[in-house]
Amino acid sequence: MVGPIRPQFVLFGSSIVQFSYSHQGWGAILADLYARKADILLRGYAGWNSKCALQVLDEVFPKDATVQPSLVIVYFGGNDSLEPHPSGLGAHVPLPEYVENMRKIAIHLKSLSEKTQIIFLTAPAVNEAKITEVFGNSLGRSNESCRKYSEACIQLCQELGVKVIDLWSALQQRDDWLTACFTDGIHLSSEGSEIVVKEILKVLKEAEWEPDLHWRSLPIEFPEISPCIFVDPKGETAVKVSQMDLEWQTRWH
Repeated sequence: MVGPIRPQFVLFGSSIVQFSYSHQGWGAILADLYARKADILLRGYAGWNSKCALQVLDEVFPKDATVQPSLVIVYFGGNDSLEPHPSGLGAHVPLPEYVENMRKIAIHLKSLSEKTQIIFLTAPAVNEAKITEVFGNSLGRSNESCRKYSEACIQLCQELGVKVIDLWSALQQRDDWLTACFTDGIHLSSEGSEIVVKEILKVLKEAEWEPDLHWRSLPIEFPEISPCIFVDPKGETAVKVSQMDLEWQTRWH
């Protein structure tokens, strides 16, 4: 354990989470924004579905842990939505089973502590033509199936009172989403990840949570130990480094 203890934000999901530090991904952006404020912990497992997640839920989120996360962002659904393979193998999970698996995940996370907040990410849209171009076939993925699993996740979250981000719709708000948002038709490009971050920050800004978990609201670690730099040409205006808004941070509200 490295001190001092900061709020922990856990990203839990399949490849959209595991690869969230690649291609200027959304996990990397969050880690940058929350530097000196919260620890972003990655628990991403490429290829997994909601059934896989249930197998490790108690290990990843033990109820007797000394410190419980302040925020858990959960993403499963894209792999669940794959077409079933005749062999019975593959990641497909029938829609009713997917919903019940996500319900169990939500209930478990809610039980960790009163301060643990939860955001679910729905299955995002996909570019079917790009998937076929890159992989040689559709891999059993379709945008229509993603829509169905996304809508089911939203309905479940509304029932349980869990915050949810509709990634299927959010990505498609861009006119050029088919070409801009993906690296391979499935996984997110930097542009796609920017949409995810904006949606997460919007939820955090609007949520009436105590404490407020938006990056601008959390206290900076060791603010009193901060050298000053002089930012005006005459060298008369001193600003603490810990209080500076750097150029790449100003765009995130």
